[in-house]
Amino acid sequence: MEQLKQQVYAGNMALPAQRLVTYTWGNVSGIDREHGLMVIKPSGVPYETMQAADMVVVNMQGEVVEGRLRPSSDTPTHLELYRTYPQIGGIVHTHSTHATAWAQAGEAIPAFGTTHADYFSGDIRCTRGLTAEEVAREYELNTGRVIVETLGSDEPLHIPGIIVFQHGPFSWGCSPNEAVHNAVVLEEVAKMAWISRGINPDISRIDDHLMAKHFSRKHGVAAYYGQG
Repeated sequence: MEQLKQQVYAGNMALPAQRLVTYTWGNVSGIDREHGLMVIKPSGVPYETMQAADMVVVNMQGEVVEGRLRPSSDTPTHLELYRTYPQIGGIVHTHSTHATAWAQAGEAIPAFGTTHADYFSGDIRCTRGLTAEEVAREYELNTGRVIVETLGSDEPLHIPGIIVFQHGPFSWGCSPNEAVHNAVVLEEVAKMAWISRGINPDISRIDDHLMAKHFSRKHGVAAYYGQG
């Protein structure tokens, strides 16, 4: 658990370093599936003063089992994703500028080029809006549910991120570090898509065969990018 706390702390500290968060806008979590425990950033604690010991351990029902601080208010969202997708080992939520702009516009982030295709096998989807009742009752849990509704049974590691309508991006991976990596990429491709559409409002999405090639170079049994 101490090792997971260090990983989650390092992931959280990477968010301001990568300019993905302002003030306390964001959180990283990681899960210990063997023991059914999640580690997550404490709510509203400034990054400048946060320590690894401040990370909060909760069970799968969201009950604090270790830590002196309250867990992130987004805890129910993270738990819903972990419960639904056993492939996920780390989750990140930010309000990074460009990804959040697409979320506020209510548009999926379109796959225009190979940078996007290296990480996301298709557009980065935007969820539907939450109803007034969903916001009033169990808002954070319903945020997780609308993400699950949007992803469905698709492999989450093939589309390791989403934008929640009028809210912002969530990303994930096999570990907290990988989830942060994907959050950085999500913000970059959101920025690239915005610029590309500005240059050419009639831009077409990347060709399917080029998308498939670039994604398969890095993912799956036929992957050959990197040193293995």
